[in-house]
Amino acid sequence: MNTDTVIMVVIAIALLIVAYLRGGDLWISGLQAGAESFWGLLPVLVISFVVAGLIQVLIPRQQLMRWLGTETGFRGILIGCVVGALIPGPPYAMYPTVISLYQGGAGIGAVVGLMTGKALWNVHHLPSELTVLGPQVTLVKYLANLLFPPLAGWLAQHFLSRLA
Repeated sequence: MNTDTVIMVVIAIALLIVAYLRGGDLWISGLQAGAESFWGLLPVLVISFVVAGLIQVLIPRQQLMRWLGTETGFRGILIGCVVGALIPGPPYAMYPTVISLYQGGAGIGAVVGLMTGKALWNVHHLPSELTVLGPQVTLVKYLANLLFPPLAGWLAQHFLSRLA
């Protein structure tokens, strides 16, 4: 077990103890709520791991490095940002794909750009944002966030790559 797993186990046990001590069936309700979340998220997680595995075997390492490798510079970071904006699904489902890309040769800048692009440029939110917020607020939101994904990727490429 790695450190993260041990920490999560300790937190889960501590919360179970607190729920049990509060009395009633609170701890059982908590476990049921967690199980419902698990079964609801499981299909998306399984699919995301399938996508990650297929990316590893279908995209040759050399091609991945030509698109997203460290030596592609700012172009690779921008490609990562755009790919992130276009990836559908919830953010947590993207992590297996991100790990797969990084392990396959994508640079840290492109990977950070991809994750930040997913968070800030996500085009899948556009219809609901236009409907709820209106075109003016949506445009301001996207314009305000325009520079952040490439900047995050560039900063990661220049500072985090030295740590890796």
